Amino acid sequence: MKQINLNADMGESFGRYQMGDDVQLMTSISSANIACGFHGGDPLVMQKTVKLAVDTGVSLGAHPSFPDLQGFGRRMMRLSQDELYSTMVYQIGALQAFAHAQGAKVTHVKPHGALNNMACEEAEMAQTLAHAVKDVDAGLIFLAPALSCLSSEAKKVGLRVAEEIFADRAYTEKGTLVNRQKDGAVIHDGQACLERILLMLDKGGIVSQSGVLLPCEIHSICVHGDTAHACRVAQTIRKGLTDHGYQLCPLPDMV
Repeated sequence: MKQINLNADMGESFGRYQMGDDVQLMTSISSANIACGFHGGDPLVMQKTVKLAVDTGVSLGAHPSFPDLQGFGRRMMRLSQDELYSTMVYQIGALQAFAHAQGAKVTHVKPHGALNNMACEEAEMAQTLAHAVKDVDAGLIFLAPALSCLSSEAKKVGLRVAEEIFADRAYTEKGTLVNRQKDGAVIHDGQACLERILLMLDKGGIVSQSGVLLPCEIHSICVHGDTAHACRVAQTIRKGLTDHGYQLCPLPDMV
């Protein structure tokens, strides 16, 4: 049976502010990227989300970001390399503590939002993130967008890398995500998302908005949990993948 990982960003509520339906979404995925307090999440949310993932049998990942609660981590920021490194170490370590307290272990790291997007195209930033992850725990998997600087720089420092594609986002001919402000950048229909995923898995690479094939490995598929129809989309994708002979696996089983 073919294997694939399905991941989602989780634990992004903060205080009385609620983001997504983590309880329902967790039943459709096999790996959770848990916010670490800088773009979403707080200590109580982190604790509850780790427990939810453990109880569901979903592998745990840290989802660090720029320190940008007001902008949900989607605003570009320019930090020094030292500050960028320390914010990564801080956030990963915080989630590791919650996992350890519940007898679990963080197995991967996936940067969030603007931090992720910028590091995908800027090798120096990507290298800093990769070194931070390795220094915290060289056994961590780096979940990185396929064909990105994040992927290549993580491999250079010796980390295991899981190549990721996005179920609900359109791609440019360079393999980067189409800007959210442009038409068609975000795909809301679950069946359309599934058909795109199956096409890319069948072709063995990213297929751009214009139809260009960019060959790459695909280990994991991300479904966003912060949209109105996220749970229904995730359920459609999960069922569609299993119906086409795919077994959904935690990320450590993929790389």
